[in-house]
Amino acid sequence: MEEKVLNIKNVVCQRCKSSVREILEGLKIPYQEVSLGQAVLERPLNSGELSAIKEEFHRVGFEILFDKNERLVNKIKSIIIARIYKEENFGSGKLSKVLSENLYYDYSHLTRVFTAIEGKNIQEFQNQVKIERTKELLENNELNISEIARETGYSSATYLATQFKKMTGVSPSEYRFQERRRTVDLDEI
Repeated sequence: MEEKVLNIKNVVCQRCKSSVREILEGLKIPYQEVSLGQAVLERPLNSGELSAIKEEFHRVGFEILFDKNERLVNKIKSIIIARIYKEENFGSGKLSKVLSENLYYDYSHLTRVFTAIEGKNIQEFQNQVKIERTKELLENNELNISEIARETGYSSATYLATQFKKMTGVSPSEYRFQERRRTVDLDEI
């Protein structure tokens, strides 16, 4: 494998990044950085290392992406997740502009590729991630609905409540007090 950048499907949180680091270190593969959906290696992998890493990644639910469009979709997802979870400072700019500027493609191309591969558009994916983040914040019970709306990028608590109920069938307040909550892992969205 000639590339020094691995695009990795399902690396969507801090624990995932830690798992990738552990696998790389366990296989004695030197790396520069591990971020959402990606690992930058210090050198290209040989075929034995590639086989070993594919096997280890598969064991924990990760997959190396080789297809150009799948890699692009993975990058889009990583940017959206990082933005919602505040892992990267993408500012408060429009998502279309943030994606275009970071990925160097016109937004119409990005959305066309994303929809073809995922079967839903970028905005739908972003909304699902926002709802999952909202669920986590509701479960932590540290912020009120207005604070959660600001944290997740909604324009108001009312708009958050409307979207939340539309997507989950219950209001944020009802969800907060449910005994059995239904969260979805980000890699399943």
